[in-house]
Formats: sequence, structure tokens, C-alpha cells
Amino acid sequence: MDASDEPCCPAPGSAGRCSLEAIVSVDDRGQMVLPKDLRARAGIGAGCRLAVVSWEKDGETCCITLFKADRLNESVRSVVEPMVKDARKEGS
Repeated sequence: MDASDEPCCPAPGSAGRCSLEAIVSVDDRGQMVLPKDLRARAGIGAGCRLAVVSWEKDGETCCITLFKADRLNESVRSVVEPMVKDARKEGS
């Protein structure tokens, strides 16, 4: 397995860390800006595709996570791909 095939985000309890990177604001058009240094460290540039995954608890969305679409590991991909396919159908 080469580095591009390895999961980017380890399972909870595995080696790695989570950190608060920034607090961002959403403007009246629903847009937000990711800080430049975070984009640079994450290799996010113009045209980069991000998967947005939400977690719902008690009928309320409590967490929203961004993943680089090309780095989704198989366990996340198995959950996200059907949602992406459905979203594409709805958008057509």
C-alpha cells in the first residue's frame, strides 16, 4: 500500500490528533473561507474537491466535517458514495 492508499484520518484511539484550527464565519451567501495556512498544509487549492459529511444526533446536525475527496478511505467512502450519487441525481 503506498501513501496515497493509506487512510488520512485514523480511527478514534489510533495514533494522530484532532485540533481546533480556526473559527470561521459564514456569510449571507453561505460561503466561508478556510485560513490560508490550513489550506497550504492540507494541500487544498482552487478546484480541490472536498466531501462534506455531517453527523446528526437527536434530529439535529451537530458536526460537519470536510474530507479531501481523493483521500476518503474505504470505510468512509462506503457511507459517502451512495449519498453523493443521490445528491447528483437530485441536482440533475
